[in-house]
Amino acid sequence: MKTLIVVPTYNERENIERLLDRVLAVADAIEVLVVDDNSPDGTAAAVAAYMQKNSRVHILNRPGKQGLGPAYIAGFRWALARDYEVIMEMDADLSHRPRYLPAFLETIQRCDIAVGSRWVRGGKIANWPFHRVWLSRMASLYSRLILGIHVRDMTAGFIAYRREVLENLNLETIRADGYSFQIEMKYRAYQRGYKICEIPITFTDRRIGQSKISRRIVFEALLLVWFLRFSPKPAAPARSR
Repeated sequence: MKTLIVVPTYNERENIERLLDRVLAVADAIEVLVVDDNSPDGTAAAVAAYMQKNSRVHILNRPGKQGLGPAYIAGFRWALARDYEVIMEMDADLSHRPRYLPAFLETIQRCDIAVGSRWVRGGKIANWPFHRVWLSRMASLYSRLILGIHVRDMTAGFIAYRREVLENLNLETIRADGYSFQIEMKYRAYQRGYKICEIPITFTDRRIGQSKISRRIVFEALLLVWFLRFSPKPAAPARSR
């Protein structure tokens, strides 16, 4: 299946070339779209140079730092304007290991969404301090209990979507712009009856660069869950398969 991986970047020059090398080595059907928010470290220039030697890499330049959610939505729209069958999310910092990509491509054959999960049997986190592990696990549990959804890793950002899922999610209505975007996307898909499957992964903390998590992002997630809980349920879309 023709697959596009959307990779948002902000100051990821030290990571992006290694990521592209590893991702593109997995399968010829995989392409990558880097969505760069005008990184001052020259990330976009590094990607542009890489594109000169590999036509499977693309870039979407945005004028400034506008948030994770809008970056992914811009990438999704770019993909939907073309003929990709599977559209993925992936971090630029190598915390999402490319070696799991074959498992995603296999799982998406029988599911509408495949989630790389840290909290199912076989999944784990490497190199995180205890407080971050606890916060991530509690955020997923909090979301699951309030929203009544079975997905164990609600904040996961290593995800594959079948094209029709994104076509039917009304992307213009997605409210979250930080990491709570991941919660909202999963819940919106769950409301519409899409089949969500989880794949165990080991999430490895970044070795180069700084984390983008902030207190504002955490607070946004706490409030968003309640907004979603009381939002009206949309009609289930007609299935193509």
